[in-house]
Amino acid sequence: METTVGVAVAAANFAIDRLYTYTVPEQFVNKAVPGVRVTAPFSRGNRETEGFIFEVGESDDTATLKPITNVLDSAPVLSARNLKLAKWMKSHFFCTLYEAGRAMLPSGLWTLSGDKTVIYAILAVSPEQALEYVAARARRAPQQAEILRLLLDFGEAPMKEIAYFTGAGTGSFKALVRNGLIKLEHKEVFRRPPIPSSAGQPITALTAEQQEAYEVFKALMETGEAKAGLLYGVTGSGKTAVYIRLIAYAIEKGKKAVALVPEISLTPQLVATMRRNFGERVAVLHSSLSTGERFDEWKRIKSGLVDVVVGTRSAVFAPLENLGLIIIDEEQEHTYKSEMNPRYHARDVAKYLCSVDNALLLLASATPAVESMYYALNGKYTLYTLKERYNRRQLPKVIIADMKRELKNGNGGSLSSVLISELEKNIESGEQAILFINRRGTNSIVSCPDCGFMYECPRCSVHLTYHGANKRMMCHYCGYSTTAENNCFKCGGILRFIGAGTQKIEQELIERFPGVRVLRMDADTVGAHHSHEAILNDFETNKVPVLLGTQMVTKGLDFDNVTLVGVLSADQALYSGDWRAQENTFSLITQVVGRSGRGEKTGRAVIQTFTPDNETIKCAAEQDYGAFYNREIKLRRILGSPPIADLYALFASGEDEERVVECCRELKSALEASVEGRDGFRVLGPAPASVLRVMGRYRYRVFLSSPPDPLARALIAGAIRKYRGRFKDVAIFGDVDPLD
Repeated sequence: METTVGVAVAAANFAIDRLYTYTVPEQFVNKAVPGVRVTAPFSRGNRETEGFIFEVGESDDTATLKPITNVLDSAPVLSARNLKLAKWMKSHFFCTLYEAGRAMLPSGLWTLSGDKTVIYAILAVSPEQALEYVAARARRAPQQAEILRLLLDFGEAPMKEIAYFTGAGTGSFKALVRNGLIKLEHKEVFRRPPIPSSAGQPITALTAEQQEAYEVFKALMETGEAKAGLLYGVTGSGKTAVYIRLIAYAIEKGKKAVALVPEISLTPQLVATMRRNFGERVAVLHSSLSTGERFDEWKRIKSGLVDVVVGTRSAVFAPLENLGLIIIDEEQEHTYKSEMNPRYHARDVAKYLCSVDNALLLLASATPAVESMYYALNGKYTLYTLKERYNRRQLPKVIIADMKRELKNGNGGSLSSVLISELEKNIESGEQAILFINRRGTNSIVSCPDCGFMYECPRCSVHLTYHGANKRMMCHYCGYSTTAENNCFKCGGILRFIGAGTQKIEQELIERFPGVRVLRMDADTVGAHHSHEAILNDFETNKVPVLLGTQMVTKGLDFDNVTLVGVLSADQALYSGDWRAQENTFSLITQVVGRSGRGEKTGRAVIQTFTPDNETIKCAAEQDYGAFYNREIKLRRILGSPPIADLYALFASGEDEERVVECCRELKSALEASVEGRDGFRVLGPAPASVLRVMGRYRYRVFLSSPPDPLARALIAGAIRKYRGRFKDVAIFGDVDPLD
């Protein structure tokens, strides 16, 4: 008998994914155990691929089997629980076993040291030599000249930042290295996340409402069975205090806990609170950590040195043993859904893990997902409502600013007269404000009024966004950028820059309020390591008057001195074309308004809109979740949208639009034939994605709406397997409850 292993290989796509059987050479027999990574030959070409061992067995019929070529780990990196989860993810999210397994592991496992390095460009010649090179090459090699000009000012800088401000490609850097003008060095970053400077919240006496909520969910934990609860509480009601008590109870009983947040910007305050209450046995996991930091935290968790894990979506995979509690804060947020393979939702993974470990899943929000509230009202989840703000503080007073009226009155700026007035009051009294607009950059559209030309990305179906900081027009989907000009390259007309983003608003604020500090928080300012923490610490410690940002400032932030919030474009998400647009808009506005007035002073909020009579905006202004939910669930009953029905999507993408459409039409026909005569099944499409082309690939979708039925999932999986072979030039994948 010879030892054999069942391996999930990286080279297999979903259509051919299964466990492939290999033999184990003598030297690897003791190392080849479930959960380790191996290399092995695959397909007719015997190209080497990586994989995870799922099963170990024996066989005397091995003549046709290939042997594994190496075992990469001295101990399993995936536990038996992980392997079981991977099989569930494959069937639930239409991914491969390898993709599921890899999603659970830190990228540091695939590097030699697990260290994260940043490439710095350093000036390698004297300033005189650099200036001489610039003078000689400025016309022939303008990007090289721009790099040198920047380094003449700073001496050295991260290569990525230089590329952002100059638009230079890697070729320009390589040319300067070859000519001896600069050198590139890898600089190591710290491997441990910094301790947040915020003191965090201690465990204090709970209010009567909080205590009752704690007792309700504690009772669920005491059953020793898998349970799910929904903690619905108005903004500022003190949900975090309930989390802390429940985590403390779990630890007291020898259990571990995970607390998920939707945005990296929310981790510093929550980590500070957790560390204040639970000490060093708290770990943090999110994508802003360096490879080394993330790897170290993963190792600490796996070694049993951690009781509480705080993190974003992927922290749900933290290798905790004896799990007792998973908390998903702001559970309605779309960021809990991965848009890359595996296309999992952290909420679904958490449900599965809690069912395996007999743990409590606690969903929490001031604006629960419509699906979650529906399940709670129908008894699937245990519901508790916190009706009052902590210490009976009042909800913010909300003012709706009609931007159509502002335009009629001659105000064409981004700030309404009422918001300007409220900001002036805040600045005079030493109070702080948070302003929200979900668009980064300076202007969202660059066009020529003379010939009508609009600057679009050559690879994606989107307008280029002008960024004033580096004076470039950029695509926020693929990263393409080009120098911004004042004149149209087609007709020579003067270009117009339309639509305000965070950079434009920042300029307006600085011009309107000279000498007043404004902090900007968006994808352009938080790219540096731990910059989220730095910005929020600056805002809190130095009482900076204004924090301006995108969605990352809308939820979870808790600053006593913030008494004013401004929603600068409430209509932006409302007309996005997403079937969840009403829900997303209500949640965004309600959450950001809730950042105001969390201290002793009463808060105010200004909502700027061109549609002041819109019911969703009015519900958000009144902080009336009940009214919004009742309207929305009626609409979903009519449309047959989740949670009334399940929704699946087949996505197809390729460089040839006609082939992609043809593929989708065949997918639709096949699904229609399979569900003919079945009640509640509907096939919709083909429909273009909200952004038709990304990175040169056209994208279309076919939807399947169905009652809860295993057949629907089987049909989607079968369609992927069948049509990937027929349309080899088209990528096809399935999705559950798609965002797009």
